[in-house]
Amino acid sequence: MPNRAKMPKIQEVKNLVVPPPDVWHLSNGIPVYETNLGTQDILKLELVFFAGRPYERKKLASRTTAALMREGTRHHTAAEMAEVLDYYGGTLSMPISMDTANVLLYSLTKHFDKLLPLVAEMLSEPSFPQEELDSFVVRNKQRLQVDLTKNDFVAYRKFTEMLYGEDHPYGYNSYLETYSAITREDLLTHFQENYTSGNCMIFLSGKVSEAARKLLDEHLGKAIPKGERRQAVLLPVNSVPEKLESPLPGSVQLAVRIGCHLFNRQHPDYNGMYVLNTILGGYFSSRLMTNIREKKGYTYNIYSSHEAMLYGGYFYVGTEVSNEFVKRTVKEIYAEMKRLQKNLVGDDELEMVKNYLLGTLLTNLDGPFNISEVVKTFVTEGQPLIAFEELADVIKHITAKEIRNLARKYFQKEAMWEVIV
Repeated sequence: MPNRAKMPKIQEVKNLVVPPPDVWHLSNGIPVYETNLGTQDILKLELVFFAGRPYERKKLASRTTAALMREGTRHHTAAEMAEVLDYYGGTLSMPISMDTANVLLYSLTKHFDKLLPLVAEMLSEPSFPQEELDSFVVRNKQRLQVDLTKNDFVAYRKFTEMLYGEDHPYGYNSYLETYSAITREDLLTHFQENYTSGNCMIFLSGKVSEAARKLLDEHLGKAIPKGERRQAVLLPVNSVPEKLESPLPGSVQLAVRIGCHLFNRQHPDYNGMYVLNTILGGYFSSRLMTNIREKKGYTYNIYSSHEAMLYGGYFYVGTEVSNEFVKRTVKEIYAEMKRLQKNLVGDDELEMVKNYLLGTLLTNLDGPFNISEVVKTFVTEGQPLIAFEELADVIKHITAKEIRNLARKYFQKEAMWEVIV
């Protein structure tokens, strides 16, 4: 019997290599990245359209278009579409990000021929019913009014708005009047301009058969019209850090956001910053958690994050504290950044963080759906799959001195925006 009182030896994570997908094209030119692995008769189909905020002509057009595409087509109502999906055991969702709008379908292999035509119809003849748009506006106005009473929600809005500017695709916020201004014509325009072959990539994974490939080309190769890749419209970002304290009536806590501009995944310092951010506040045993939650007891949760988009990125620390602890919490956040600038990370701590991150990467390669997710992440951001191996290599071999140099470069207090709500 194993000795349960003794921790098992930590095993080194090796062979972090992404199985390369088969790449082929539909008749309309859309590239398909196929990960044909697994033993279960199930398929995951994800279409990625570069149809996010940088490609809008009107605020909220990308989000509203994606939300209403599944609310009816020329031949099926939303209820009829939902009934077909339910009957054949499929799930259809429309996840969106700042830069992309996706169509995600899970289907049993034997029912792929029943569900794929529905997706093709949605991508060629969405009806965008006015009554569904009206309901969407009402629902989201109500949700927004509730969210605006939450200090963490307001702090995040104010932080990104200050960082990028109130008209920048990455910085603008929605208001009641923004929802009121969106029209059905805005949705049709956004759909026609962005849901084309030149703006699309397809990621197919699971147990893929030749019949599934033929179905994909038969339906999506014809349904999605041809078109060129659209250019993103981006505005200059704010460059002078600001500090903001904003009262929120009725709130018993204060939400804190402290951060700065950073970069996307293609930047040479991204991989090193991935490790540095984890040490500071990227996992439960991070320095911010150990100091400000466990030792000081100022907050229940504190974290740091590096958000990477196609055309930029930003770093921030987030937490919620009571009024009596807010100044001390802010002071300790900067103190932890300063320690990383002055002192080398200890061997034991660095080894633990490396093992944690390598284990996370290993999980990302568990099964065809996860592998396809990794492929999608790197391909849509214009990187070769070897970038995944390069990330793993940096995690394995980065030194304490390199981490300290990155902290000195990017954790400058005078470069930080601060928001307290």
